[in-house]
Amino acid sequence: MRVLVVEDEEYLARVLEIGLRREAMTVDVEHDGARALARLAVRDYDAVVLDRDLPGLHGDEVCRRLVGMDPGCRILMLTAAGRLGDKVEGLGLGADDYLTKPFDFPELVARLRALYRRGPVLHTPVLAFEDLAFDTHRRHVTRAGAEIRLAPKELAVLELLLRADRGVVTTEQLLDNAWDELTDPGPNAVRLVVHTLRKKLGEPQLVQTVVNAGYRMGLS
Repeated sequence: MRVLVVEDEEYLARVLEIGLRREAMTVDVEHDGARALARLAVRDYDAVVLDRDLPGLHGDEVCRRLVGMDPGCRILMLTAAGRLGDKVEGLGLGADDYLTKPFDFPELVARLRALYRRGPVLHTPVLAFEDLAFDTHRRHVTRAGAEIRLAPKELAVLELLLRADRGVVTTEQLLDNAWDELTDPGPNAVRLVVHTLRKKLGEPQLVQTVVNAGYRMGLS
């Protein structure tokens, strides 16, 4: 899941960035509305966490323009204004959800995942392949009933591979969707994550390398 956080309070933006990455989401951050729209014009996001009270280009206008640019992108609006009228107005602008500050971080994560599941592409909460099961809501992976603990990046790569439904996922696709723009990992980072993922998933191996193409789920 790729998320853009648009929040002018740098400390809060950093807390959201770190926290969402720990939840195996790919996160980019902007601190003003104009730069956020410029980024959204060239990159697709599954969801935007949008501060309503942005300086300069107000969050309301960002929301309005984003709905016209990409109606499939889900918008979770954040604001300190918690009156019913404020919520109705925010949702009327095209936001999909509305959360008032201060908020509990687990609730924010749950709301983002709910928006993701309700997106234009059906995102099944539990993914399975052979005896492997991945509950994407609880970030819980089991194989033959035994729990497997994976790092956030391994979870992100595994989810992309499982959602491809045995199709090939290229290295470039993994880099675009599992790594944020502040990193420059390159193909070696993908190979390392896939290597550790294979070891943790055990035998027989479930992640195949497709020469000169990428990776896919399959029995080796």
